Amino acid sequence: MLAHPAHLIAQGLGSGLSPIMPGTSGTLFGWLTFHLMSQRWPDFFTATNWAIVIVAGFLIGTWACEKTGRDLGVADHGSMVIDEIIAFWLVLLLLAPADFTTQCWAFLCFRFFDMVKPPPIGYFDRHLKGGFGVMWDDIVAAFFTLLTFAFWRM
Repeated sequence: MLAHPAHLIAQGLGSGLSPIMPGTSGTLFGWLTFHLMSQRWPDFFTATNWAIVIVAGFLIGTWACEKTGRDLGVADHGSMVIDEIIAFWLVLLLLAPADFTTQCWAFLCFRFFDMVKPPPIGYFDRHLKGGFGVMWDDIVAAFFTLLTFAFWRM
């Protein structure tokens, strides 16, 4: 993880190194960091700034996953969780303000879509390669999560 800064980023500061369900660990890390940063620096982490951070995180995550995947010899290595972190930040941002129960359901829903990969998520996972592919299928899982909540709220 410490061999290159891209590895540190792609592996979610080590959260992706969990031997059990690294994607879930990365998503939990994303949930925790979203709240810690929002509470610690509320004047900076406004909705607009969160959107900028998420877009920048997507671009940096694409680079980091590309480099880490090449170095590890596996394009979408299980320890790379920046994709879950950025995608779940997007879910939390667009559901805000949301109570703890809603966030728990969002977590479960996002993990479901990320693990099961129903169409078109599975298509993107299989056909888009490199760092962009690693990041994109989780953004689509986030979209499905948000779509589920939109229908639920109707």
